[in-house]
Amino acid sequence: MHRLRILSKHGLTYRQLIEAAALSDLAIVDDESCDIVFGEPALIAPALPQLPSVRWVQSTWAGVEPLLDPALRRDYALTNVRGVFGAPMSEYVFAYLLAHERRLFEKHASQQERRWDAAPPGTLRGKTIGLIGVGSIGEALARTARHFGMRVKGYTRSSEASGDVDEYFHGDTLPAFARDLDYLVAVVPNTAATRRLVDAALLAALPARAVFVNPGRGSSVDEAALLAALRQNRIAGAVLDVFEREPLAPEHPFWTLPNVRITSHTAAISFPEDIAPLFIENYRRWIAGGPLRHRVDFDLGY
Repeated sequence: MHRLRILSKHGLTYRQLIEAAALSDLAIVDDESCDIVFGEPALIAPALPQLPSVRWVQSTWAGVEPLLDPALRRDYALTNVRGVFGAPMSEYVFAYLLAHERRLFEKHASQQERRWDAAPPGTLRGKTIGLIGVGSIGEALARTARHFGMRVKGYTRSSEASGDVDEYFHGDTLPAFARDLDYLVAVVPNTAATRRLVDAALLAALPARAVFVNPGRGSSVDEAALLAALRQNRIAGAVLDVFEREPLAPEHPFWTLPNVRITSHTAAISFPEDIAPLFIENYRRWIAGGPLRHRVDFDLGY
């Protein structure tokens, strides 16, 4: 009999969804006897030292940074969530790309002023989007960009799995990747290799018309360099969902820049109804002795 402990702010909902699946040889417990843990890494990490029997941890997040602390044990299988955030992330990113092209904020301001605004809108068709990171989320963004007739460029560590990307870039090719972009979107995990990847050099390589969108990780951006680029209008604007420190301090200058949109870490919310089936599938693999889906490499961080 396997013993599962759920550590999540949505614990009751997850328990109901898992119990409804009638999984064999599984008991849900609230003590230290568990050999499986399911929940948010921020809640699991402080509890892990008191859970000596754990052999598998299923995260409800895509990012598992709290569990990558070198001071914590790594003698268990760690799996994360992938493949469920592509659709909501596409909705988020393209909502703002369309708002920018169709001048929705400007049109609303004109309406508030009762001023007839006949300035023509732009179009996504024929524009170039650059994706930093082409994992499952990046692949979904590339598919959506294709729908709108955009040209897609992808910057990755090495993979070239998405057929919707027109051109791939790797290694030290970031300036070439950035030089003709209309939109730059960062959807990379938080790793040593991605920390402050969006830096002054990359921002300087962008055309002045470019808009930067970050629904991925705040750590991937040199915020001082981005602030300078926005203040000096060296890029057209930014849509920022995540930051190095959250919540963003009320006195931070990002709040008041006219060319910045802040969305307070709401780009892709986790819903238990989407996450629980991943655990259920992995549990069935676990008891059958099969490979777990979305296993995390502790050294790579994803």
